[in-house]
Amino acid sequence: MPHYRVRFVNPQRVYQNLKPQLDAAYFEVMEGGDFIDRHQLAAFEEHLAALVGTRYAVGLNSGYDALQMSLRAAGIGPGGEVIVPAHTFVATASAVVNVGATPVLVDVGGDFNINVDLIEDAITPRTRALLPVHLNGHMADMVAVMDIAARHRLPVIEDACQTLGGKLNGRAAGAWGLTGCWSFYPFKILGGYGDGGAITTDDAGLATFARRMRYNGEDRQTGAYHGHGFTCLLDNLQAAFLDVKLRQLPAGIERRREIAERYRRGMEGIPGLRLPHYDLPGYEDVFQNYVVRSTAGDAFSNYLTSQGIEVLVQFRKPYYRYEDLKLVDRGFPETEALSAEVCSLPIYPELTDEEVDEVIAVVRSFYHL
Repeated sequence: MPHYRVRFVNPQRVYQNLKPQLDAAYFEVMEGGDFIDRHQLAAFEEHLAALVGTRYAVGLNSGYDALQMSLRAAGIGPGGEVIVPAHTFVATASAVVNVGATPVLVDVGGDFNINVDLIEDAITPRTRALLPVHLNGHMADMVAVMDIAARHRLPVIEDACQTLGGKLNGRAAGAWGLTGCWSFYPFKILGGYGDGGAITTDDAGLATFARRMRYNGEDRQTGAYHGHGFTCLLDNLQAAFLDVKLRQLPAGIERRREIAERYRRGMEGIPGLRLPHYDLPGYEDVFQNYVVRSTAGDAFSNYLTSQGIEVLVQFRKPYYRYEDLKLVDRGFPETEALSAEVCSLPIYPELTDEEVDEVIAVVRSFYHL
């Protein structure tokens, strides 16, 4: 592994900060033999639902399974179309494809989220759902999305995997649509020690469907089978770890906001560099990622790496341009523009002010400031 003065993430530091609580959770599970669907999972689901503000949460083994389970629960399958953003992780579209439906891509706006002004032009008689993504810790315009959905009588499935704790007009991400979909991949804002996911919902029938289908279609209370399901239950040990980390989430979000503001003060006004501060009324961003846009593209990200700053460059090639995915490119100018410019800087609660200042100094030196 290359030596970095500032790492993009630091899981060892996170573990050391929570070592007593995480170790206690581990030994509780191991000594009790609580491996599959035990009280630790139920407790985490209860606490996650309370945080999001929904009646139910159902733990699954990935954010992808949260998406595909939501689509299946909504009755979406062959012949249907689902509207998704052109700029997102490929799993959003893959979940649609793998239930037999067709993803219809819509360009994004300057905030990286779906451009709500373009949604209705993409709706056809075959449209079965809207699937907005809340990217990087900033929510999509759910007021507009829900208005469009109501007019066209379409369910909304929120890909909220990157925005746990984010809000719009006081209402949390994952509490607007039929479901909210979550990922607990290790480097998410709430990350486990392996993969994991969940859905949140107010629909009792949908929650029951997901609980059965995540365990081969079986009702764990009665032993009866209710369909051909899957094996995608959230591991009980991961649930125990996540429950520990969930208690730290509000403080972690505040720290992320402090770091983001420090970045803003240090880099605001640099020509050719756009920062992810949108300052829109009603939005409470959580800064899962701090994604800047540099017109210098790879020269910018490569320079930071050469100076010991670990950065992440995602989606440089938009996913719809991979031929094997067989997706329709209808022309997405904003996605093309931002894909050439994006670079994610380090941001996590354990990052020190001194490390943030080091990143700022290297960025400024690239621009000869």
